[in-house]
Amino acid sequence: MGIDASIGGGKLNVAHHSQYLHQGTYSMNTPPLMLNNTMSRNKDLFRPLQPPHVKLFTCGPSVYRHPHLGNYRTFFYEDILHRYLSHLGFEVERVVNFTDIEDKSISEARRKQISVDDLTRPVEERFFEDCRFLSIDLPPFIPRSSTSVHTAAEIIEGLLEKKHAYSYGPDIYFDPLTFQGFGRLYRLDMSKWPSRKKRFSKDTYPGQRWNLGDFILWHGARDNEPAQWETVLGKGRPAWNVQDPAMIVKHLGTQIDISCGGIDNLYRHHDYTIAVTEAYSGKELAPYWLHGEHLLVDGHKMSKNKGNIIHVGDLASKGYDGAVIRFFFATQHYRKKLNFTYAALDAAAKRHARLIEYARVFTTDVQPDKEAAESSHSAGELLVQFENALSDDLHTERALDDLEHMLMPLSEARKEGTLNQSDTAGICHVLQKIDMVLKTGINHS
Repeated sequence: MGIDASIGGGKLNVAHHSQYLHQGTYSMNTPPLMLNNTMSRNKDLFRPLQPPHVKLFTCGPSVYRHPHLGNYRTFFYEDILHRYLSHLGFEVERVVNFTDIEDKSISEARRKQISVDDLTRPVEERFFEDCRFLSIDLPPFIPRSSTSVHTAAEIIEGLLEKKHAYSYGPDIYFDPLTFQGFGRLYRLDMSKWPSRKKRFSKDTYPGQRWNLGDFILWHGARDNEPAQWETVLGKGRPAWNVQDPAMIVKHLGTQIDISCGGIDNLYRHHDYTIAVTEAYSGKELAPYWLHGEHLLVDGHKMSKNKGNIIHVGDLASKGYDGAVIRFFFATQHYRKKLNFTYAALDAAAKRHARLIEYARVFTTDVQPDKEAAESSHSAGELLVQFENALSDDLHTERALDDLEHMLMPLSEARKEGTLNQSDTAGICHVLQKIDMVLKTGINHS
């Protein structure tokens, strides 16, 4: 678990910093990364299990339908985290997954009278296109639920042996009462657990509520089931609740550093992932858990019933650039709700254009110089302010405020010829480094 450390005015306790300098996680010139950890309910100093290596799992989309703008807000903050970890010098091994076999995809494929693969592949392709448009970096390989079936079966087999799981008819269920500390991420009140045994056989359930009972791990063989595999458990398919553990274990191992997702994952998902993986391995899955808040539309949560779902393609068709959408996402901290309106997006676009103009005098016909950046007070201040903001739980909105505040007078000084060439080249270099994290186009000449 990360050491609990407090930040006062953006400053880290020196004793804590020195401790981790000694262990080789951070350099003295770099502010240590603090993360608002859902597990501890504190802002914790990030220290990977095996520095400088970081294992990062970020929940990908369920590909039975196209992700909406709110999903991409989550993918954006996860992208910022990945990029900033790399900026700090960590070696990031990241998994983003596709959930392609679940009740919803099977039901939708049946409704459309097509195969699950024919349903999900176009959604996956659109996801790749949207990520390219939004400059969201992805690992070279994206695992799918359907490519981790045998790992899921092996995990379930281990849970059966340890008496955490049991068979009921053709299916297999997990009994949360056998796992000490179940629901600790959400802070579930286990005193309200019903005395009568209940089983929940669907992959997912609507709404933000808890199913107080046993959850399904394995859907046994059924007639006319379009997605079934022969495994050590017999024929069937893994339930949604074991699919993320299977992909984590298969590609990252039984212990990772950070797990990320949206706030909805706190209900009947991440605690299930913890219980399944830790009951199987006997080890703590992850010391750090991050959750991003909702994107609202005109003050309301996006939903099919409200008819207010917005997709990235909708904004692209109206002429909005991906960098502007990223900039809009960055104007609010990921743990706070962000309200989308076209007026708010237009305001972000104007502010983005203004920042581009401030930066343009340093990125047009200027050669970036790392050595100049290290000796330039102005360039150093730009980088310090940026890193202080991002190291404080990825505060992109503060980073943008500071960047705008500092670049405005610097750009005027550059235009007036009162800024020397060394400062100009140094600032150009720093803007390159900053834009490698933000990817909002401030380094575009």
